Amino acid sequence: MGKNDKKIVWLASYPKSGNTWFRVFLTNLLRENAQPAHINELKETSIASARNTFDEITGLPSEDLTHEEIDALRPEVYQRIAAEADDFVFKKVHDAYTYLPDGRPIFPAEASHAVIYFVRDPLDVAVSFAHHSAKKPEEMLKTLNNPQFSFCGKRNRFYNQLRQKLGTWSQHVKSWVDQSNIPVHILRYEDMQNATFQTFQSAVKFLKLDKSDEAIQKAIELSDLSVLQQQEQEQGFREKMIKAKSFFRKGSIGEGKQLFSEQQKKEIVENHIDILQRFGYLSNVDGW
Repeated sequence: MGKNDKKIVWLASYPKSGNTWFRVFLTNLLRENAQPAHINELKETSIASARNTFDEITGLPSEDLTHEEIDALRPEVYQRIAAEADDFVFKKVHDAYTYLPDGRPIFPAEASHAVIYFVRDPLDVAVSFAHHSAKKPEEMLKTLNNPQFSFCGKRNRFYNQLRQKLGTWSQHVKSWVDQSNIPVHILRYEDMQNATFQTFQSAVKFLKLDKSDEAIQKAIELSDLSVLQQQEQEQGFREKMIKAKSFFRKGSIGEGKQLFSEQQKKEIVENHIDILQRFGYLSNVDGW
C-alpha cells in the first residue's frame, strides 16, 4: 500500500462518550445540506465491526469462523477499504486498540489517516451506558473496571457485529491515545459541551478538512441534541438497544457525581486515577 492509501479516520471511543454526536456533526458538515441529516442515514461513519462488511470483503461467512480467525483477517479488510476509497473513510470504533498474536495491530497504520478519540468522565459514562443497556448504573461501574469486557463476545450467540474487545475504561483510553502508529486528536466530551465550536473546529482542522467556520457552525446547529431527540422520537434510532427507552437522553455533565456514593466514586478513582488526572477529571487525588 502507498501513502495515498491511508484513507481511514477512526472515530474511537468507549461507549457513550460523544462518538455518535460527532458522527452526526460530521455527516452534516460533509453533506452541507440546509436540513439536518437523519440519524438513521449516517452512512459516512459506519462501524468498523460491522459483520456484513467483513463478509462482503473477505467473501467468507463469518459465522463459520472463530473470533480469533476473524480478528486475524480484520487488518486486511481495512486495508482493502482504504485502497478502494477515493477520499477519507470515517469508521466508528468501540474496540480498544489491540494487537494480534503475530504483533500486527487490528487497525493497520498502512490504512489509517488519523484517529479522533472521544473521552468522557467515567461516572457519566456509567450512567449513560446504564440507560443505553437497560441496566443499573452500579452494574456499569463494574463493567468499566472489567479488563475482560467485550461486545458481541459470547460464542453461543450470533450478532450483527464482530467481537470487540474493550477492557477497562482506562485501558481503552490508553490503548488509543498512547499508541504511536496513527496520529490521534483527543476530544473531551465536556469540552464538546462547554466549548462546542472551538472543540469541533479543532477536530476539523486536525483532519485538514476544507470547511469554513460558517459551515462548522451550521453543522453544529443541525446536530443539536434537540434535533436528534426529535428525529429519534419520530422515527426511532437503529443503534438504540432494544430495551433502552431512548438513545439520545440528556447528554449532561456531572450526573454521575450526584448519583454514585462516595465509596463507588472512590473505587473508580482507585482503578483509573492515572487517566482521571491526566484528562482533568479529578480536582484532587481524593476524588471529584
